[in-house]
Amino acid sequence: MSTGPREFQVPEDVYLGLAGLGAAAKRGLDNPVLAELVMIRASQLNHCAFCLDMHLAAARKAGETEERLGLLAAWEEAGDLFTQQERAALALTEAVTVLTGSFVPDAVYEKAAEHFTETQLAHLIAAITVINSWNRLMVTRRTAPGETEWHS
Repeated sequence: MSTGPREFQVPEDVYLGLAGLGAAAKRGLDNPVLAELVMIRASQLNHCAFCLDMHLAAARKAGETEERLGLLAAWEEAGDLFTQQERAALALTEAVTVLTGSFVPDAVYEKAAEHFTETQLAHLIAAITVINSWNRLMVTRRTAPGETEWHS
């Protein structure tokens, strides 16, 4: 149960480091919509309202449809609405974000490797790692959607 925002500030060097890492990770993914789907799915799993708000807006700006955004939480049951590459990226996102079995399952990793080059896969994993870091910072701080004054 939320008791309201916490007052700690994200230090500027941490903010800049994560922002730089996130930008570098996304540069290795040639599909901005796919990158936003990954950000949204991880943020859904981590219950990060701030990041969901931000990445839903970015996905819409990149041309993503409301139908796909609405069904993203149930992407596995959405039939052919998501491409095989997107489905592989979303499965990897869930496996990296949740880590329920201590490791990312080989089958999930191998499926992603079928749809991405080695470099793209490394960037995808980096992007998933970065959004999970942002999610944890914002959820711990209880940063509200749209809040702009959350770092120093």
